Amino acid sequence: ASRPAEWATLEAPLATGEAIVRAFESARYDVVVVDCMTLLASNALLQLPEDAPQSDATATIVAEAEALLAAYQRTGGQWLVVSNEVGMGVVPPSRLGRFYRDGLGRANQVLAASADEVLLFVAGLPWRLKSCN
Repeated sequence: ASRPAEWATLEAPLATGEAIVRAFESARYDVVVVDCMTLLASNALLQLPEDAPQSDATATIVAEAEALLAAYQRTGGQWLVVSNEVGMGVVPPSRLGRFYRDGLGRANQVLAASADEVLLFVAGLPWRLKSCN
């Protein structure tokens, strides 16, 4: 309710990149905010069988990030992708937690490698990790 009326909201818990491309078929947007890669990674991971190997978990999460990049290439505009840094704390005690941490970390690396700018916010303060300016 607090968002500007001209903003369009698209809820796509999986295959978000494809959903964004489909949304561009009916309208053009100057800015796309993906909020957030963290939840998309969780959704992708939870679609796998419980006994899936870590390689499958990482590949599934990275595929979602790569699909976002492919959607960006098709649609253009300015994209802002929000994600969390979950690898700076303790090692998760559960198998699923470790798969999540490692898969999201790899997806964040894939997105950051293609990004023009990468910011890490700590206590509300931005740390510029990458800038093409």
